[in-house]
Amino acid sequence: MTYVEVLVADATFHGNEPLTYAADNPLGPGSLVVVPIRKKQVLGIVSGNTSKKPAFAVKPIIDGPFNAQVPAAILQLFEWMKAYYPAPLGVLAQLMLPKQLPKKPLPIAPLEPLSNPELPPLGPDQQAALQAIQGAGLHVLHGETGTGKTRVYMELALRTLHAGRSSIILTPEIGLTSQLANNFKTVFGERVLIIHSQLTAATRERLWQYIAEQSEPLIIIGARSALFSPVRNLGLIVIDESHETAYKQDQAPYYHATNVAAKLASLHGAILILGSATPLVSDYYIAEAKHRPVIRMSQPAKISDFPERTIEVVDLKSREFFTKSPYLSSQLLNGITTTINQKEQALIFLNRRGTARVVFCEKCGWQATCPHCDTPLVYHGDSHIMRCHSCEFKNSSPTSCPDCRNASVVFKSVGTKAIVSELERLYPGTRIMRFDTDNKKDERMEQHYDAIRRGDVDILVGTQTLAKGLDLPRLSLVGVVIADTGLFFPDFSAQERTYELLSQVIGRVGRGHRHGRVVIQTYTPESPLLESVLTKDWPTFYNAELTERRTFRFPPFCYLLKLSARRATPDAAQKAAENLAGEIRHNHPGVTIEGPAPAFHEKVLGKYSWQLILKASNRSHLVRIIHALPSGWSYDIDPMNLL
Repeated sequence: MTYVEVLVADATFHGNEPLTYAADNPLGPGSLVVVPIRKKQVLGIVSGNTSKKPAFAVKPIIDGPFNAQVPAAILQLFEWMKAYYPAPLGVLAQLMLPKQLPKKPLPIAPLEPLSNPELPPLGPDQQAALQAIQGAGLHVLHGETGTGKTRVYMELALRTLHAGRSSIILTPEIGLTSQLANNFKTVFGERVLIIHSQLTAATRERLWQYIAEQSEPLIIIGARSALFSPVRNLGLIVIDESHETAYKQDQAPYYHATNVAAKLASLHGAILILGSATPLVSDYYIAEAKHRPVIRMSQPAKISDFPERTIEVVDLKSREFFTKSPYLSSQLLNGITTTINQKEQALIFLNRRGTARVVFCEKCGWQATCPHCDTPLVYHGDSHIMRCHSCEFKNSSPTSCPDCRNASVVFKSVGTKAIVSELERLYPGTRIMRFDTDNKKDERMEQHYDAIRRGDVDILVGTQTLAKGLDLPRLSLVGVVIADTGLFFPDFSAQERTYELLSQVIGRVGRGHRHGRVVIQTYTPESPLLESVLTKDWPTFYNAELTERRTFRFPPFCYLLKLSARRATPDAAQKAAENLAGEIRHNHPGVTIEGPAPAFHEKVLGKYSWQLILKASNRSHLVRIIHALPSGWSYDIDPMNLL
């Protein structure tokens, strides 16, 4: 009889050390076993053995070991994450494993021999980028939209396969995963595997076991969770659209895919590529500070006789441009008409969901707010209901004011559904589709991507879902309804996020397929940030943003930790925040505290939230604070924003 230490993959296990179980024989680190915990049976990873009988009663393992094993690099990654992203051991172990393994062993058939596939010729910028990507470690690939970063990824993956090593290619959205995977599958066939959250549990389990037992190199494409695939000989990690906030986990262990990928690449001695037209300011700064390659690509990959694009800026304050529609200017409507007549496609971008963001009474000032969250209810005209986008509270739309009984209820601040209704009014019979997070499963972009590429849709309307990495050959017009929606949020990342979104959505046209036109509607046409976007003046934006962050001490010049307390009353939340702030000041004098203050969304689900923002030059100080947090507090380390 021997005793094994097991990392139990169960979120209800909140311990910070492995659990001990009895086994007939010693098991190697990384072995998979099924173990009992409370009244459940869950998968676990063996981390070690001991022959000494514990002083407490020990349960036996139920099943295992299995043929599939967790590679040594993933075990090392687990240990690093335990220190870098504090979280219960059971939560961390869940990242590394499926819920269970297939009951029947999977046949692992040999793959077709690797050939030399025919790929499009490399342009000068692409060749220069590939020459600059030498050796393991971080490389920032700063390529404008349409410069062919995907072609560079494919060449790197091919070289990696020829070296007998696997690749992981990350995308921020499922829709982009499908698009990228289709491109790779045409070249690499069955070696390409797709991993994302929409797969069934059974499919994910089979994929995990297949990857763990496959001895030949593979290409794994997926969202951030693909980093934890049991790959044994990893040679390349690519994070495409690396600026996207979707790479940050919004629940424990709050990891960021870039940091995890950097550690994983280090463990394997692999190349790490951060690819983006708008790199994160922090990533760019760190690469320069560490003297890592920052590779610039600016030339369009597709040779074309068309000019790159024409851009027109419309001042939303000048209402003479809005005679046919209160939301869409004459310039934008003329562009849509021309596009439809030429049987091309238009993309109308607005980063607001719903039909109207504010419902209020003009007579007495009443406003429709969520009774649980105190946030404005958003009106959805297709269902005639008002919804809270924080807690999903729903209520019917009023025909008169519930306070003064007057019929002067108005709907303001347009959303994507209102834009669709307006376009249907102006262009009857036109094929229009909306893409945002209100879409049902069968309405999402990945379900309609092929139809859109074929030209079965005339006008696409949507939020940031449409701004990310899509290459649509028939698209010739981009219209931005309001360019300023995110600019004035009280957050250190607001300027960066606006720069990214505008640059990305403008980059959907002018990719060499046809002439591109962009119409941007804005309340601030004189904005220096907008000027930087339109002229692709990244250095000016970057230097201005870096100066501001240095002045006010935000990343990359410090580490951040956001602490939140949610209580039944605002006074109780405030008192809890003040008490914790006092303790931190006493015990951690090197940490700067901003606040306490009410959270941006102060009331959610009937509870009131106050927060502290901590800044430190040494991240370990923040980790120690997390470990010492009293009950009733939540945290987010390295937050992408402070809202």
